Amino acid sequence: MTIKRGYADGPFGQIHFQDTEAGDTPLVLCSQAPMTSRQFDRVYPLLAAAGIRAVGIDTPGFGMSDAPDHVPSIGDYAQAVPAVLDHLGMGSAHLCGHHTGAKIIAEAGLAYPDRVRSLVFSSPAPMTIEEQKKFIDTSLVAEKEFAPRADGSHLSELFVKRLPWIEAEPDGLELCTGYIVQQLMGYGPFWYGHNAAFHYDSGATMQKLTQPALVLVNTGDMLFPMAARTLEMCPHFSYAEIEGGGVDITDQNPRAWTDAVAAFLKG
Repeated sequence: MTIKRGYADGPFGQIHFQDTEAGDTPLVLCSQAPMTSRQFDRVYPLLAAAGIRAVGIDTPGFGMSDAPDHVPSIGDYAQAVPAVLDHLGMGSAHLCGHHTGAKIIAEAGLAYPDRVRSLVFSSPAPMTIEEQKKFIDTSLVAEKEFAPRADGSHLSELFVKRLPWIEAEPDGLELCTGYIVQQLMGYGPFWYGHNAAFHYDSGATMQKLTQPALVLVNTGDMLFPMAARTLEMCPHFSYAEIEGGGVDITDQNPRAWTDAVAAFLKG
């Protein structure tokens, strides 16, 4: 299918989005860091076929969205949601976010409750203080130290590190290549995304939400234990589980993922 691309004016410049246009149920999609709205390429047509109008946002500083002029927070990223809704003339919509995107939609649901009908948390990660510190001291430090080298080995290192998560797929090499391109193409440093995520207490935010919500997890995701923990904090949330997969579940099993999202929104 042909997906329309466009730009909305936001607080930090232009926000790039993709819009299936078809469907009577509006759904805004927020990706994990350091990915872009292309993370949902395989589910856009499936969502449209289910009557869901999917709008994927490039987080500010990632993809083709302008970057903030400062180190952004999850609260800054959440401002992209009402900006895109205003541009499209939507009073409100359902929100879905994967990994870092789950934190963004949690903040959007809290900050703009009248604009958010419901929330789908795809592999959310309500971390303890100890878990946050571990990610900050390891993953985030490594991202901040990333620097180009004359022999191009910095590119191959990113690829080799990312490949094990997706290499089992028939088109794993092609997918991984696309992931690295997404990681590096943004207008801001790619460490901004995880920096915001690892300094944000999504568990506290989710407990304050009043909208209906779905926790959508897949058992092969590295965040599965944290995602399942969400129900301990918010037992009133709905829950759906997909067997297997990894952090790239929308590429690995787009049908099961879409079916779970559609069942919640339509139900």
